[in-house]
Amino acid sequence: MWFDPSCPYTWLTSRWLVEAAAVRPVDLDWRVMSLAVLNEGRDDDPEGDPEGYLWVPARVCAAVREHHGSAALGRFYTALWTTPETGEPLGDLAAALAAAGLPRDLAETGLSQEADHLVRASHAEALRQVGDHVGTPVIAAEGPGGRAAFFGPVISEPVRGEAAGHLWDGVLLVARTPGFHELKGRPHAEPRTADAR
Repeated sequence: MWFDPSCPYTWLTSRWLVEAAAVRPVDLDWRVMSLAVLNEGRDDDPEGDPEGYLWVPARVCAAVREHHGSAALGRFYTALWTTPETGEPLGDLAAALAAAGLPRDLAETGLSQEADHLVRASHAEALRQVGDHVGTPVIAAEGPGGRAAFFGPVISEPVRGEAAGHLWDGVLLVARTPGFHELKGRPHAEPRTADAR
């Protein structure tokens, strides 16, 4: 799963994947993508990020994966949205790093451009899976039914237990269908991130 760590809908999708992995044979591999990179060069700013804050957590995520691996990135991502020091998502990067068992000083990576090439490379890899007409998250799966890669699913509330497994089964079935391109539901609802902690 390629994710932008700032996106609340992506956070909910990640929690669905964690739930799905508990009831289906899914091995998670966490990777970073960036809404800041995705929106570069646009006349409008769909994320409302004129100061470039979205780069900060993406850089830290890329550095975590580069130096500590996918499992560490998964722990950090979880801590980023659940660390009790602030009670707010993305509140304190250093506290989230410590909660994930990682060096607190990695938070400084977010304020420099030293990890930008890592963010860009991982983001480009995500877009190679599905094209540049999508956002975050991007998921790719290998399995007995072949390869599936897709954007989303975008969900606004947690999906747990066997329901998470059913959603996984259905998404893979649709994504592996030859010629499949897009499926959308109702207009989005506000993300219920507090329910996914």
